[in-house]
Parts: sequence; structure tokens; C-alpha cells
Amino acid sequence: MACSVLNTDEASPAALTDLCLTYVSQNLECFCVKRPDGSLCFREAVLFPQELADQLLAKMATEGLLNDSTVGVFRNCEYLRLRRACIRTARISAEAFQRALCPHRLLELDAARVNADLTIPDILQGLATNKYCQESLQRLVLTGLTMSSLEEPILHCFSSLQSLRSLSLANVDFYDSGLEDVCSLPRLESLDLSNTSVTNLSPLLGLKERLRSLTLHQLKRLEMSTAQLLGVIGQLDVLQHLDISDDKQFTSDIARQLLGQPGILPALISLDVSGRKQVTDAAVKAFVDDRPGMTFVGLLATDAGFSGFLSGEGNLKVTGEANETQICEALRRYSEREGFVREALFHLFSLTHVMEKPRPDILKLVVLGMKNHPATLNVQLAASACVFNLTKQDLAAGMPVRLLSTVTQLLLEAMRTFPNHQQLQKNCLLSLCSDRILQEVPFNRFEAAKLVMQWLCNHEDQNMQRMAVAIISILAAKLSTEQTAQLGAELFIVKQLLHIVRQKATQGMVDATLRFTLSALWNLTDESPTTCRHFIENQGLDLFIKVLESFPSESSIQQKVLGLLNNIAEVGELHGELMVQGFLDHISTLLHSSEVEVSYFAAGILAHLTSRGEEAWTLSPELRSSLLEQLHAVIMKWPPPDCEMVAYRSFNPFFPLLECFHTPGVQLWAAWAMQHVCSKNAARYCSMLLEEGGLQQLEHVTTHPQTHTDVKRLAKSILESLQCHRARTGQSALTHTSRRPPPQ
Repeated sequence: MACSVLNTDEASPAALTDLCLTYVSQNLECFCVKRPDGSLCFREAVLFPQELADQLLAKMATEGLLNDSTVGVFRNCEYLRLRRACIRTARISAEAFQRALCPHRLLELDAARVNADLTIPDILQGLATNKYCQESLQRLVLTGLTMSSLEEPILHCFSSLQSLRSLSLANVDFYDSGLEDVCSLPRLESLDLSNTSVTNLSPLLGLKERLRSLTLHQLKRLEMSTAQLLGVIGQLDVLQHLDISDDKQFTSDIARQLLGQPGILPALISLDVSGRKQVTDAAVKAFVDDRPGMTFVGLLATDAGFSGFLSGEGNLKVTGEANETQICEALRRYSEREGFVREALFHLFSLTHVMEKPRPDILKLVVLGMKNHPATLNVQLAASACVFNLTKQDLAAGMPVRLLSTVTQLLLEAMRTFPNHQQLQKNCLLSLCSDRILQEVPFNRFEAAKLVMQWLCNHEDQNMQRMAVAIISILAAKLSTEQTAQLGAELFIVKQLLHIVRQKATQGMVDATLRFTLSALWNLTDESPTTCRHFIENQGLDLFIKVLESFPSESSIQQKVLGLLNNIAEVGELHGELMVQGFLDHISTLLHSSEVEVSYFAAGILAHLTSRGEEAWTLSPELRSSLLEQLHAVIMKWPPPDCEMVAYRSFNPFFPLLECFHTPGVQLWAAWAMQHVCSKNAARYCSMLLEEGGLQQLEHVTTHPQTHTDVKRLAKSILESLQCHRARTGQSALTHTSRRPPPQ
């Protein structure tokens, strides 16, 4: 009996109500003041419609935001009136529960799996403080809660809840004495005693004239014989739903005997015997034929369900493993039963191998199981395997973005929970290695990059290594400057990536792993002086020179190596590390490459190294003059590239280069780079340039008396692009962003 905040379709935009409730719950302190006891109270008295008050409470509970402080907003019953209160998995004390929730005239309370500090006696005692609440409460869910110890008397009993119609005590240390109390409730129609410590069900006879739903899943301590049990159940004449499933742990033949007993439970429309032994299709068919109103039969983990009559595709719904319909019904109905979820996912996995069309309906059911059992390895293992099959290759393109976002976060949670389980980590990496997910789906990319990096440092599997570095290279390009710097600042990350490059260089092997690893390092060093320093300190420069020497004809490798070295060259304090004759000889050679992409990045390195003037140059002045002349001459020969060679997050690194009037080659490279991206993607880069004050910078360059004519011509070309953009969009000028390697 899960509580649902809003039932929305992931293929559609989120409902405005849901977005507003999410915002309010996540930013509650902005709207509140603190009482002396630390609890929150809305700053202004806002009257919530009753349904919205219920939804806000449920939203805060499901988001993990309900605690002693935040629940305080519900103390004001006049403005936030609760009727159906869901506090599942919340962490609140007995005092906070009593003060905030018990003053309301509740119809329903779902307190499943709240923290251990709030016990069942605490809840009953709290409800007892409000006679109106005692009189109005009709549904109470206490799944997974704690009763007081056996030594403590229970002062507040269930029998005080005279209007209660539905009670769930599943997974509670609930004993026979409590059952007698419960069975005295005058209006109780639905009772769930699953996985309790009840040994004798005879008190149920007190409910025989009104009990319509009875759930007895996995009663592990029952001391009644099959005949005694059927003797009690058989007298529940108005019973419509009976669940005696048991997770395959017991050998009782109660299901066989029940199905074979003529005339028993004539009003029954729903029977669950999943996990029971000695169940046959013939017996089930005979039972259903005698009760034409039957709408559901649970047969998962039995030997039944394989006949056409029990396919589950008609009015009679069936849980089982014979076909997709049965398996999906099992995932839907048993989402909170760990063993059944695992069983259903196991059978689903074999079906998902051959699925050729996107099935978001099935993926949603897998997500439900993952959410409800985050700490159960077998569930997460089977679920992650199913996720991969359901989202691989083109299937992800047909999945709603919000659904993919949810499942991706669950995969990351599984990686975090089971860091040492290789197959689970492998399943998650396989699912993450999807262009749709990595490029379009919103999720915590920074957290994902850290998790994948940790995996990479602990495993040597070559195929998985390729996938891991591919994921990191793409994620790093999507992070903010601050996140990239924070990730790259972790020394072990740079060391591991350099280790992979060293392996490939030693083997003389150019493959996807090397390319992705170079891209990852390129992205991680972007505007991150700390990462650049780690690179130098771990002999990265010597290694990259070796890479250039090892693959002289691989322009794509050269481009990535030089792109990273551009990032190093942007860090002034590291210029001394790059002032090495042998290194500059390599760069000078690559400056004259016939590949514009290679020549461009070689030129960038030289532009940065020469931009700080003669006093910062530690090699011969003649070499500097020669390099500047070559730089200018080479740039003038570059043909316009067919496509965008590089992506930038900011033009800020170029502005100091534009001020180098004494070295026109340096200015020319910066102006050429800016003109290149503005001509290829005016909407993005003209806007960026205006926001960062580039208009004033370029106007200054065009009017300065020392500006070289070649530089002036490029600057005017950029200004014309900016004028066209402003005329088209009406944009003025201001703010900041940053530079990026090309999209990978």
C-alpha cells in the first residue's frame, strides 16, 4: 500500500503542481521561520487546499526531507489540513509526530518504515491525544515498525481506533496478544499480518462477518496445522481477497488443500498462492471456474500458470513466470516483497534479451523494484541487467527523459552501495555507456564521474576500461568549471588516466581506449591549474612527448595531446616546465602540419608561451623571434575549416592575448580562434562574446595604433558578426562562462 504523490506520465513534462511542491519542499527554509524548539513555521499564513497539504507531506517524505524540523509546518491545522498523511521512511521523533500530525482529523496514516525511534505504541499514544482523529481514522499502515519490548505493557491499544477499516502490520514484531486486540475492532475489513510473529489465527473468527481482505504472506511462526488454519479461514464467509503466499521458504501444502476444498470462501475474487508447493493449473482452473467473479490469482514461483486459461491477458490477472504479462503483473503487485521482486526480475531478464522496441512500461516496473530494495544485492543485480537490455543501443532513444533520469540515479546509487561487486558495477557501466543518457538525460554527472573513476582505479578489464574512460571523457565535458577542477584535483584520477596512456604508448596501440583517455585528460585539465600541476608532477609532459613520437601520423591523437598541452600552457606558473628545447622543437614541427586542427593547437601553445614577453622567456631570444614569425606566417595560410574544430565555454583566456600588441602573431591566433567559432556558431559564441565584454576588447584592438593589419582585419570581421547578431536578437553586453575542448 504505497503512497503516491502524483501519478504523472514520464513522457510528458512534469505537472506544474508537482514542480511547485518539489520546489517548496526543497526550499522550505526560505518560506519559514524557526520556532524556539527548532521546528519550522511558514512565515506567512498560507491556506493550502487539503489535497495539496496531503501531497506536500508525501512529497517531503518521499524526498527524504521530512524530519523533526520540517514537519513543524504541519502544526497549523487551520492552514494545512491533513486527511491522508503519508510519512513513509521519514525520520521523526514521537514528540514531533504527536505535535505536528496528531492534531489533524486524519482519515488515513501511512507510516511504513519510519525510523526506529517512532514505535507503534508512540503512534497509538499520539493518536489517542485527539479523540476526533481516533474517531475518523479509517486506514493505518504500520509496515516495518517496532512494537514495544515484551516487558513493557501496551497502554494504548488498537481497539481505541473504532472507525479503523484497514490495518497493515506487515514485517512487525507483532504477537498473538495484539491480534486479539485488533480483532475486536468493530469495522475492520482489511488486515495484513505478513511476516509477523503470530502463531495462532483463531482470533480472526471475531471478524468473520466483516473481514474482506486478509494478507498472510510468509507467516514464519504459525503453529497451526493446515487443517486448523483452513478451519479458521473457511469461516470467513465474506472474504474477497486472501494472500497465503510464502516466498518459497516453506513446504506446507495449504495451497493444494485450499484449492481442492469445495465451496470454501464463496465470495473470493482474489487469491495469492505464489511460492507455494503442489499447485497445478488444473486445480487453479477448477477453483476459478467455481467462482466466476475471480479477478486475480497469484502463481509466481509455483509450478502453475502455464495454460492459456491463466495467461493473465483477459479479465483474470495472474502473477507468474510463464509470459511477459504475468511477470509484469508480479513486479507491479509485489514491488515491496524482496524475494518476489528478485524472482520476477530473473524471469524478466531472459525476455528483455530479445526486445526490439522501447518498453518504458516495463522499465518503470524495474525502477519500482530498484527504489524499494536499494540495499538488496540480488535485486539490484537482476534489475541493472534488465536496465541494460531495456536501454541498449537505439532503445534508449524511445524512453522518456525523466524515466531515464530516474533509472540513471538508481544505477549510481547501486554502484555506491556495492562498490566491490564486479558484475553489478559492470551492469551499471554498460547501461551508463549510452549516448542518449550521457548527452541528454539530467543526472548527477559529477557523482557519476567519481564513481566511474573509482571503478577504473580498481579494475583492469580491458573492455570495461574502454567504456569507463569513454564515460569519463563525456561526463567531464559536461561538468562545470568548478566540478571539473574538483574532479581533476583528485591525484589518483590523473595518475590512473596517465597509467592507461603509458600502457598504450608502450604497446604502440592506437585504439578507442587511448582516444577516450586523452579526451578525458583534456577535459579535466581545462581551466584547472591543480589538475595541470598534477599532470606535470606525474611526468605527463614526458609521456605526451613520447605519444607524439610514437604516433607521428595519427592526427586525431596529435590534436588531443596538443589540446591538453594548450590547457597546460594557459597556466603561467607552469610555463617554466614547457620551456624545454626538445618540447618546443616538437611543437614547432607540428605547427607546420598540413592538418589545420593539429597546427591550430600547436599555435595556441606557442601563443601562450610567447605572450608573457621577453623577460619570461628562458630560452634564446632568437628562438622566440623565430617562433613568432612562424606563428604569424602559418596562421595566415590556414584555410577556413569545414566545421567547428573546438568548443569553448568562455573567451576569457583569449582577452589577455589580444592585449599583446608587441607580438602580433599572438594576437592573430586569438583573433583567428574567436572568428572561427563565431562564424561557425554565431548564436552561441556571439552571445557569449557580448556577455563577457568582448565588444569593447575588439573595438580597442581595431583602434589601437600598434595593431597589425592582419589582426585588425580579423577583429573587424568579428565585430561585423557581433553587429549582425545584435541586430537579429537585440542583445546588449555583460557576464561570464569558460573554454572547452571539442565535443567528443
